[in-house]
Amino acid sequence: MALVPCQVLRVAILLSYCSILCNYKAIEMPSHQTYGGSWKFLTFIDLVIQAVFFGICVLTDLSSLLTRGSGNQEQERQLKKLISLRDWMLAVLAFPVGVFVVAVFWIIYAYDREMIYPKLLDNFIPGWLNHGMHTTVLPFILIEMRTSHHQYPSRSSGLTAICTFSVGYILWVCWVHHVTGMWVYPFLEHIGPGARIIFFGSTTILMNFLYLLGEVLNNYIWDTQRSMEEEKEKPKLE
Repeated sequence: MALVPCQVLRVAILLSYCSILCNYKAIEMPSHQTYGGSWKFLTFIDLVIQAVFFGICVLTDLSSLLTRGSGNQEQERQLKKLISLRDWMLAVLAFPVGVFVVAVFWIIYAYDREMIYPKLLDNFIPGWLNHGMHTTVLPFILIEMRTSHHQYPSRSSGLTAICTFSVGYILWVCWVHHVTGMWVYPFLEHIGPGARIIFFGSTTILMNFLYLLGEVLNNYIWDTQRSMEEEKEKPKLE
């Protein structure tokens, strides 16, 4: 039996994301006042995705609790729709975008923090908030993947959806540059047009890889879990 019920964990994670978002929006940074505001940063978009995803998880848990034993077919249909939406969000957005933000941020940060998170930002963003935006996203989404089985969509539709998101964000970043004359991320200022095209193409490929990684990891976790349960049942059948 789990030490903490998964329903309680989801509520706690949702509340933590709400706290991080509120604290982040309360910070008065110059970049928040420019064109696009916080919405030009993938980190902020990811925080919103994670908060919405865990909000749907909590809503699904509540609906499941209320529907249990009621025998109401309409309520059961609505619950199935919620579960499908929850599973789609994890597969297409929450896992690939969340892991992408954590991995790319810390890789670039380790190479040269000024290229992604200038030291000047330490005057505005406390360390705990930085980790809330760029670190805890990964363990939170892995906890969710481990505690609940998620049905992935067909591979073609899933990859199409993550490609659409990736290309859409790249076009948004280019549009912000077109309007303001400045790139959202400092390192884009220091590379040429060809290198930018390669970088944007590479990020789209990486997003697709992370989608596939999430699918493989989800199947591995639950195939292993199923095998363990079958092993426990064997002595009872003999």
